[in-house]
Amino acid sequence: MVTVTDKAKDKIDHLMTDAGLDASYFLRVSVQGGGCSGLSYNLDFDNEEKKGDQFFEDKGVKMALDMKSFLYLAGTELDFSDGLNGKGFNFNNPNASRTCGCGESFSV
Repeated sequence: MVTVTDKAKDKIDHLMTDAGLDASYFLRVSVQGGGCSGLSYNLDFDNEEKKGDQFFEDKGVKMALDMKSFLYLAGTELDFSDGLNGKGFNFNNPNASRTCGCGESFSV
Protein backbone atom coordinates (compact mmCIF):
# COMPACT_ATOMS: atom_id res chain seq x y z
CA MET A 1 0.00 0.00 0.00
CA VAL A 2 1.11 3.56 -0.74
CA THR A 3 0.19 6.23 1.81
CA VAL A 4 0.04 10.01 1.49
CA THR A 5 0.89 12.74 3.96
CA ASP A 6 -1.50 15.58 4.70
CA LYS A 7 0.63 17.97 2.63
CA ALA A 8 0.59 15.60 -0.36
CA LYS A 9 -3.19 15.16 -0.06
CA ASP A 10 -3.72 18.93 0.00
CA LYS A 11 -1.53 19.43 -3.09
CA ILE A 12 -3.23 16.56 -4.99
CA ASP A 13 -6.67 18.00 -4.17
CA HIS A 14 -5.51 21.45 -5.31
CA LEU A 15 -4.09 20.11 -8.60
CA MET A 16 -7.27 18.15 -9.34
CA THR A 17 -9.44 21.20 -8.67
CA ASP A 18 -7.26 23.45 -10.83
CA ALA A 19 -7.42 20.92 -13.69
CA GLY A 20 -11.21 20.61 -13.38
CA LEU A 21 -11.06 16.86 -12.73
CA ASP A 22 -14.10 15.19 -11.18
CA ALA A 23 -14.32 12.29 -8.72
CA SER A 24 -13.91 9.71 -11.52
CA TYR A 25 -10.18 10.59 -11.66
CA PHE A 26 -7.53 8.99 -9.49
CA LEU A 27 -3.79 9.32 -9.04
CA ARG A 28 -1.75 6.83 -11.08
CA VAL A 29 1.55 6.10 -9.34
CA SER A 30 4.14 4.16 -11.32
CA VAL A 31 7.79 3.25 -11.68
CA GLN A 32 9.63 3.45 -14.99
CA GLY A 33 13.14 2.61 -16.07
CA GLY A 34 15.36 5.67 -16.22
CA GLY A 35 16.89 8.34 -14.06
CA CYS A 36 20.40 8.42 -12.68
CA SER A 37 19.74 5.55 -10.24
CA GLY A 38 17.95 3.21 -12.67
CA LEU A 39 14.24 3.63 -11.84
CA SER A 40 12.15 6.79 -11.70
CA TYR A 41 8.82 7.69 -10.16
CA ASN A 42 5.85 8.88 -12.22
CA LEU A 43 2.62 10.57 -11.08
CA ASP A 44 -0.36 11.35 -13.29
CA PHE A 45 -4.12 11.65 -13.12
CA ASP A 46 -6.18 9.01 -14.90
CA ASN A 47 -9.80 7.89 -15.09
CA GLU A 48 -9.35 4.61 -16.98
CA GLU A 49 -8.65 1.37 -15.16
CA LYS A 50 -6.02 -0.85 -16.78
CA LYS A 51 -5.76 -4.61 -16.51
CA GLY A 52 -3.76 -5.57 -13.43
CA ASP A 53 -4.24 -2.25 -11.61
CA GLN A 54 -4.06 -2.39 -7.83
CA PHE A 55 -6.19 0.31 -6.14
CA PHE A 56 -5.55 1.90 -2.77
CA GLU A 57 -7.05 4.84 -0.94
CA ASP A 58 -5.47 6.91 1.82
CA LYS A 59 -6.86 10.12 3.29
CA GLY A 60 -9.44 10.20 0.49
CA VAL A 61 -6.83 9.99 -2.29
CA LYS A 62 -7.57 7.11 -4.63
CA MET A 63 -4.44 5.65 -6.25
CA ALA A 64 -3.81 3.05 -8.94
CA LEU A 65 -0.57 1.10 -9.35
CA ASP A 66 0.27 -1.49 -11.96
CA MET A 67 1.58 -4.77 -10.50
CA LYS A 68 5.25 -4.08 -11.34
CA SER A 69 5.11 -0.65 -9.70
CA PHE A 70 3.31 -2.07 -6.69
CA LEU A 71 6.21 -4.48 -6.06
CA TYR A 72 8.68 -1.54 -5.99
CA LEU A 73 6.44 0.85 -4.05
CA ALA A 74 4.83 -1.31 -1.34
CA GLY A 75 5.06 0.61 1.93
CA THR A 76 6.02 3.92 0.28
CA GLU A 77 4.83 7.26 1.63
CA LEU A 78 4.09 10.10 -0.82
CA ASP A 79 4.91 13.52 0.61
CA PHE A 80 4.97 17.08 -0.73
CA SER A 81 7.52 19.74 0.11
CA ASP A 82 7.36 23.42 -0.68
CA GLY A 83 10.39 24.48 1.34
CA LEU A 84 13.67 26.10 0.44
CA ASN A 85 15.38 22.75 -0.18
CA GLY A 86 13.14 21.93 -3.11
CA LYS A 87 9.52 21.89 -4.12
CA GLY A 88 7.55 18.90 -5.28
CA PHE A 89 6.41 15.40 -4.46
CA ASN A 90 8.80 13.14 -2.58
CA PHE A 91 8.69 9.36 -2.25
CA ASN A 92 9.80 7.87 1.07
CA ASN A 93 10.40 4.37 -0.26
CA PRO A 94 11.61 1.72 2.23
CA ASN A 95 12.46 -0.60 -0.70
CA ALA A 96 15.03 1.75 -2.25
CA SER A 97 18.62 0.73 -1.56
CA ARG A 98 19.98 3.84 -3.29
CA THR A 99 18.46 7.15 -4.40
CA CYS A 100 19.82 10.00 -6.47
CA GLY A 101 20.50 13.42 -4.99
CA CYS A 102 17.28 14.93 -6.32
CA GLY A 103 15.12 12.03 -5.05
CA GLU A 104 13.49 11.43 -8.43
CA SER A 105 15.07 8.05 -9.09
CA PHE A 106 16.11 5.00 -7.09
CA SER A 107 17.38 1.44 -7.28
CA VAL A 108 16.59 -1.69 -5.30
